[in-house]
Amino acid sequence: ATSLQITLFSLLFIFTITQAQPSFRPSALVVPVKKDASTLQYVTTINQRTPLVSENLVVDLGGRFLWVDCDQNYVSSTYRPVRCRTSQCSLSGSIACGDCFNGPRPGCNNNTCGVFPENPVINTATGGEVAEDVVSVESTDGSSSGRVVTVPRFIFSCAPTSLLQNLASGVVGMAGLGRTRIALPSQFASAFSFKRKFAMCLSGSTSSNSVIIFGNDPYTFLPNIIVSDKTLTYTPLLTNPVSTSATSTQGEPSVEYFIGVKSIKINSKIVALNTSLLSISSAGLGGTKISTINPYTVLETSIYKAVTEAFIKESAARNITRVASVAPFGACFSTDNILSTRLGPSVPSIDLVLQSESVVWTITGSNSMVYINDNVVCLGVVDGGSNLRTSIVIGGHQLEDNLVQFDLATSRVGFSGTLLGSRTTCANFNFTS
Repeated sequence: ATSLQITLFSLLFIFTITQAQPSFRPSALVVPVKKDASTLQYVTTINQRTPLVSENLVVDLGGRFLWVDCDQNYVSSTYRPVRCRTSQCSLSGSIACGDCFNGPRPGCNNNTCGVFPENPVINTATGGEVAEDVVSVESTDGSSSGRVVTVPRFIFSCAPTSLLQNLASGVVGMAGLGRTRIALPSQFASAFSFKRKFAMCLSGSTSSNSVIIFGNDPYTFLPNIIVSDKTLTYTPLLTNPVSTSATSTQGEPSVEYFIGVKSIKINSKIVALNTSLLSISSAGLGGTKISTINPYTVLETSIYKAVTEAFIKESAARNITRVASVAPFGACFSTDNILSTRLGPSVPSIDLVLQSESVVWTITGSNSMVYINDNVVCLGVVDGGSNLRTSIVIGGHQLEDNLVQFDLATSRVGFSGTLLGSRTTCANFNFTS
């Protein structure tokens, strides 16, 4: 009996010590991102449900929240619908409450809170049940991926299978990173008490992982290239007073990320354009936003014409020969007189001048040009038409191999400039340690 008592006491002591240890609290989280070759969408992976299931999700920088197809094979013992008039319902920004009579099942329960999950690729939104479930991701110290951590009651929305239309093959939803209280950056920051900021470093590679890091800097890329708050250039994050979502309520501001481009220079020469288009009007028109949904930068027609004409002129001065257009691009060139450099094709640089002449987002050849084949390269911007709601939409190709930090707490955007100049890329984060 004495031996049994000692054993029980030992087990109790070990259990007490284990319980008393402070739980691991990461200062940052990391998720992998891979570019889908056929759609050019950026796809991340998280684990959700009980038992955990790996889910591929299209990254939507301006999306309101995480939404997942609950119609097909969503099985989880920890799924909880969010009930009407609860704090979680309020947090989700829901204005709808309803019943569903084909349940109960994930996505269909009575007395539940409703939101409008959106697929911006097809510009469609639909009704969806707000729910909670386990979400699991890797922590990081900024230099490599580390321990897996869990958010036991992560708020998200269910959506019907039909909302997956035109998304990359194998994805089950979209990961919204927008300026809401239930988008991934805010929920992760709340769960682990770190700063409400995240850094996105996308790669053009369809075979290697790039990264999104939620939480604190620094960010380290092989071979030991460190990017931190101190090395970034910052510009204020602007708020568009009018929602840019497919569905919204009156007076609701946009949750997307807008910055203030004051002018555009090509080869250090200012491009003549209608600068009123660069400001956001009281009706929510104009301005510049950053998007992971558009594969290439989209420009309002008059800006597009001014930029392409100036680029063609400056290229001709370098004996770069224009060739026939290749859709969706208008300005294409022979590669004959274009040298290849560490920063991509040697072509006229494009500067987005921000809050002052000294704050500039420079776009070098690696981000401005798209190779069609060995003989033809095109300026990677497209004409968005004369009725484009946002005058400049900075698209995925222009973001690649640039670390862009979105700081929600201080309302600013930081950018590194191309990492190719530092002899690294966004695909060089260490996921193996």
